[in-house]
Amino acid sequence: MARTLTAITGFGLLAAAALAFLPARQADAAAMMASTPKTAGDPVAGAQVFERCAMCHTADKGAGNRVGPNLFGVVGRKAGTVPNFPYSTALKESGITWTDDKLKEWVAGPQKMLPGTRMMFSGLSDQKQIDDLIAYLNSKK
Repeated sequence: MARTLTAITGFGLLAAAALAFLPARQADAAAMMASTPKTAGDPVAGAQVFERCAMCHTADKGAGNRVGPNLFGVVGRKAGTVPNFPYSTALKESGITWTDDKLKEWVAGPQKMLPGTRMMFSGLSDQKQIDDLIAYLNSKK
């Protein structure tokens, strides 16, 4: 057991050192990973997946809305509640609270999950990318 912990700790130090050389966004996600509850996904890889979302969304504290609302703190938030964002009636009245499971369903197909939403994204089909993206969003608190 001690040998396994040493190996894991040693790997963690090596991984932390390697992260210093990653691009800024990946490094930010990696730094947050240490304080984020472990999920099935990888927040560093999720930061890369989020690049597709970044055309319409921000995910940094205090950042403004774009075509879509800022997603900082989205996990645990009630849908349709970011101030000054013109949500669809369907989303505002959905009663959804963004849990990991609800977010996974959403990013797999917003229109399938909630007909009438304005989000015109066809969805992700790769389960690993979905898990990684949710892990990244969990790191943005």
